[in-house]
Order: sequence, then structure tokens, then C-alpha cells
Amino acid sequence: MGVMSTVLLWVLGLCALAFGVLVFTLDSMARATFALLAALVCTGGVVTVLGLPYLGVVIVLMMVMEMVIMAVFMIAYMMNPAGLMPMSMLHNKRGAAAVSGAVFAALVAGVFLVPWPDRAGARPGDTTFQVGMALMGEQMLTMVILGFVLLATMVGATVLATRRGRYDRFGDDLDQRPARDPAGGGVGR
Repeated sequence: MGVMSTVLLWVLGLCALAFGVLVFTLDSMARATFALLAALVCTGGVVTVLGLPYLGVVIVLMMVMEMVIMAVFMIAYMMNPAGLMPMSMLHNKRGAAAVSGAVFAALVAGVFLVPWPDRAGARPGDTTFQVGMALMGEQMLTMVILGFVLLATMVGATVLATRRGRYDRFGDDLDQRPARDPAGGGVGR
């Protein structure tokens, strides 16, 4: 690992830690969600710098979609306005601090005390292919097809859920000027 990769690894690791702390110190669910998103994106960057770009990109893509969906649902359905009202994200502060401190100390001790094995053999040429085969084996084509089916299902459900199309306000022959909004508001009332 070169100097630039080492510096990037430390910067991303410290940013992930800082955003992780912000998750528990911010005073609203929406802000905590975006802090968690930033922490997980930094974690994906760490995984990428460590030589597993496939997993790093998958982590970033999954977490971005998950956190954005979570934020949208919080803003839409929470009792307080948009999940932005001040609230405490901590419960049982002393107990949580004791448990998390003990777990952190155990993990750090494990990093330094475990006899890590040396690399046996050369690094594979294409780590993305190796990870894909390790995760999905011979089912890669099945997973790709399922991904497209799920995407088509989401797009189709979104299209079917909308009452009108993009050009409905211009009329059937697209000659309605000024545009009339079928919902009753806006230009052309």
C-alpha cells in the first residue's frame, strides 16, 4: 500500500468514526440518518482502498439507497415535522457508554493481540471476480436477472402509482396553451 492509499485510509477511517459519533450526538432522526449515511460511505471507501472495490461500491450503493429511503419515510410519516424536531438519540446513557467502551476496547485488543496469518500465495488478479464468485458462485446470472426484474418492478410500480403523465397538462394533442394542470392548480386556471 502506497503513501497516498495509507493517508486516504486514515482520513476515511477518521471521517467514518466522526460521522458515527455524530449519529448519537445529533438531535434529530433525519440528521442522524444522514450522518449514518456519511459514516457508511466512508466505510465503503475504506473497503475500496483496502483492495476490494466491488464490495466498497456495493456498500456505498446499498447504504445510500437504504438511508435515503429511510429519510424519506421519516420525513413523510413521523409524528413530528419531518423528523427534524429535537430529540435525544440516546437511551440508558451510562449503560450504553459502558458496553460500547468495553466492546471497543475488546476489538482494539483483538486487532493488536491476534496473530494474523501471513499471505499465502500471490494476490488474485481480479479481486472483483473473486469476490463475486465467493458470494454468488454459479448463481451470478440468476442474481443479475433478479436485479433487473426488481428494478423493472420498482419502475413499473412507480409509473402505475402516478395518476397522470408528464404531458397531460398540454392536452391530448399537446396543443393546450397555456398548459392546464389537471389537478386544478398552477398555470391556466
